[in-house]
Amino acid sequence: MRLLFLGSGEFGLPTVRMLHTQHELVGVVSQPDRPAGRKRVMTPTPIAAWALAEGIPVLRTDNVNTPEFIAQVLDLKAEASVVIAFGQKLSEPFIEVLGELTVNLHASLLPKYRGAAPINWAMIHGEPLAGVSVIGLAQKMDAGPMYAEDSLKIDPNEVAGELHDRLASLGPGVIGKVLADLEAGTLDPRGQDHEKATKAPKLHKADGTVEFNQPCEKVRARVHGLTPWPGCRVNWLCQATGKTTVLTLGRVAAVPDLSCFIGLESVGEQPSPGAIGEGYHVLTADGAVRLIEVQAPGTKMMPIADFARGHKLGEGDVLSSISEG
Repeated sequence: MRLLFLGSGEFGLPTVRMLHTQHELVGVVSQPDRPAGRKRVMTPTPIAAWALAEGIPVLRTDNVNTPEFIAQVLDLKAEASVVIAFGQKLSEPFIEVLGELTVNLHASLLPKYRGAAPINWAMIHGEPLAGVSVIGLAQKMDAGPMYAEDSLKIDPNEVAGELHDRLASLGPGVIGKVLADLEAGTLDPRGQDHEKATKAPKLHKADGTVEFNQPCEKVRARVHGLTPWPGCRVNWLCQATGKTTVLTLGRVAAVPDLSCFIGLESVGEQPSPGAIGEGYHVLTADGAVRLIEVQAPGTKMMPIADFARGHKLGEGDVLSSISEG
């Protein structure tokens, strides 16, 4: 089948590789090159970089909906198109030139988590499952008919970046099934229950913090859901130095046990949420979270034991959320 692929982010890489081996990929549409790194070097998107390396025609534009670009895509004579993490809204006139069927791979079990950050919000809200849905395009965000879906369990030890990669690996299977159904004439779309829809809005840097006066599972879920982007930053008040430093939490474990704070209570002061006790445990509303990986400004993310050897992190220190005005 002659296919056109529209994508920019890494989430689409496993699927576009499958399409290249099993179909005729007539072209890839991606966002224009952007400056990246400290030197701001113009860099293609992950999808464009892969396609260029494979010798596949790449069309890059800020606006796919112009008459000139629509005419360019029409010349490719695609029979069907796949959209994954592309980054632009597609107009009806543009969709009309994409072939008999155009589908989008969305990283949630729709109708839950419609929007730009479904993986993050599924983790932040403590969902037991995550998944992918193949949907038809609609002018209302992520509201098109459903063609296929697949799911997996969320591991409490993983962070959003790791779940992203596991969900991306589901793409080839569900997209492959939908295309096979198209060729066989057995497509069976079903409508979404729009009353059950929830939103997954884009995350911003100011969202990247956590309140410790929450249950330990909620704290863990938020830290992991914010990692690696936008990151979970907290203020660290060090008792040994009296200084406050921004610390990024990378991975934690929920511990519904307060025994690690007995030593702090014995000195006559009841610890508050955010206080650090024995074994790098941080007090929460109903227990603690144990720090596993952290990062200070100018350093890399590292295991807490390695971090503690070079920094004065210890019992009696306090972590608190960052308020960004």
